[in-house]
Amino acid sequence: MKVTVSRKAHFNAAHRLYRKDWSHEKNGAVFGKCNNPNFHGHNYELIVSVTGDIDQETGYVIDMKGLKDIIKEEVEDAFDHKNLNIEVPEFKDLNPTAENIVVIIYNKIKPKLKASFDLEITLYETPRNFVTYSGN
Repeated sequence: MKVTVSRKAHFNAAHRLYRKDWSHEKNGAVFGKCNNPNFHGHNYELIVSVTGDIDQETGYVIDMKGLKDIIKEEVEDAFDHKNLNIEVPEFKDLNPTAENIVVIIYNKIKPKLKASFDLEITLYETPRNFVTYSGN
């Protein structure tokens, strides 16, 4: 019997959406205010959902304390109060869009879980704008 458990988390980070190989005009036209050369910030909300079988001994799919620790180490410690473009190595050559951030988060958390677990990451950049990635 498969059950999905989820944990919410939060981090604040700054970023700038732009491509080094595009002109200032093209970056401005495509990314608008998000292309601010002085960066801008978001209060990101994260939902990490793990799907798996219920362990017959514990009654858990996954120990939520363990999941909390993985999220803290892999996401909060790495991204919180950081400039994603400058301070997070994964974005040195990758535009830190919500879409790219959610894939990076997935790729950081997935190896820390049992291979039998399915993982889905939902990242809210604003209360109305969010992205979801499940490895597909």
